[in-house]
Amino acid sequence: MRRDKAVIDHTMIRDLADLLNETGLLEIEIEQDGMRLRVSRAGQAVNHVVAAPVAVPVSAASGGLAEAAASAATAADPAKHPGAVKSPMVGTAYRAPAPGAQPFVQVGQQVAAGETVLIVEAMKTMNHIPAPHAGKVTAILVEDGAPVEYGEPLMIIE
Repeated sequence: MRRDKAVIDHTMIRDLADLLNETGLLEIEIEQDGMRLRVSRAGQAVNHVVAAPVAVPVSAASGGLAEAAASAATAADPAKHPGAVKSPMVGTAYRAPAPGAQPFVQVGQQVAAGETVLIVEAMKTMNHIPAPHAGKVTAILVEDGAPVEYGEPLMIIE
């Protein structure tokens, strides 16, 4: 049995390395056609942005301590919130369709399922991020032009 070797796309590696430099990311990994490629920069400091925990008021009408504990846990880690809209890729998040334009959404705004709420640019491609469900935008967790990681929570829609 003869097994064909995967062809290495040097242009893609250079593009990924350029993306690392542009965004300040330390590592990027993609999988395409059964081939996985990871490019990383070693020996540089990692900067993490952590959202500050939000105090959640407990009231008798809210369902008690169990619900308050669950809300506090999701406030401390937005990725665990059931309404979290997560980045499907590594790239740069943009809140508006063009520089100086109105943002797609604001906190407090109602959105429909499938409505574009952000753009994530990856490898010079603008990827529209749709609302996974209808609801109210309760938090926007990224700044315009900020680098984002795969799976990073971008906003909360309840």
